[in-house]
Amino acid sequence: MRITLPSGTAAEIVRPTGTPRIGLVVSPDIFGLRPHYDALAATWASDWGMSVAVVDQYAGNQPAESAAVNERFAAVAAIADERHLAALHAAADVLDTPVFGLMGFCMGGMYCFNSARSDRFARIASFYGMITLPDAWKGPGHGEPLDYLRAGHPDRVLAIIGGKDTWTPPEQVAQLRGLGVSVVEYPEAEHAFAHDPSRPVHRADDAKDAFTRA
Repeated sequence: MRITLPSGTAAEIVRPTGTPRIGLVVSPDIFGLRPHYDALAATWASDWGMSVAVVDQYAGNQPAESAAVNERFAAVAAIADERHLAALHAAADVLDTPVFGLMGFCMGGMYCFNSARSDRFARIASFYGMITLPDAWKGPGHGEPLDYLRAGHPDRVLAIIGGKDTWTPPEQVAQLRGLGVSVVEYPEAEHAFAHDPSRPVHRADDAKDAFTRA
């Protein structure tokens, strides 16, 4: 179900049957909170037995579905890291479980790296998150993912990487490893290969393996 966090940010909440021990907070890709993530959250809650919260990282300012890429990039530049992390924490508060994990995709994977500075998340799974902040996303509220990792808990982070993903070049992946991040690379995979079967880059076997590891 959709709820509104105290900050005014929307989130999709799905709870499994029983009393889950783990709450999973999710930061979506650049296309934001949408029905696809509602379905994913329901699947994860059912299959993994976790309470799940998917957070609108745009805090109500999500671009229209028809928005051009440059409009979406401009919207990302307006997101403040501290506000985004506060929303993730607020979603965890709603789930109210003993242990919390964080998972994100694409832009949300970058915010997973950024959120490694928090003590709140026991484990973090970043799917093809940007390792350095793209120039078009730079804004006054943004810091560099590697700096956040360096100051936080890189040992809690799993980075799922596609070997053909131009957003995560090998020299940057090496920096992740150097900080102590666990990296799993899929040599033939491109960006966004795991979380949306409708996309032409989807790789079913690699996706299954990546989610099993996550």
